[in-house]
Amino acid sequence: MNIISHTINNKEIAEVSAERILIQSIEDALDLIGNIYYQGFDAMIVYEKNLTPDFFELKNKLAGEVLQKFTNYRMRLAVVGEFSKFDSKSLNDFIYESNKGKQVNFAGSIEEALEAMAK
Repeated sequence: MNIISHTINNKEIAEVSAERILIQSIEDALDLIGNIYYQGFDAMIVYEKNLTPDFFELKNKLAGEVLQKFTNYRMRLAVVGEFSKFDSKSLNDFIYESNKGKQVNFAGSIEEALEAMAK
């Protein structure tokens, strides 16, 4: 796992990437939140490729449960990826609504993710 540190508006943001899936379950999300928080970060950016494909199947409720953990622990999250490949209207609506808020954002690039974190 690689972590790149970004500082925006006195907030420490961890850009996390790996060659493997980092979040396959709620427990994985909790472990990652704890790890990143322990290292002094206020927010996290992860890549779509590091989330299990099940995350993007809203029917199984994994995304909702994982994102609830980020909310509960007040760890902002941005997910960077190519989301247009998903044909799910409910997923596209979910992404649209998430991007209206500040807690969870979906972005097409690291620059967009950092811009969202700056708000």
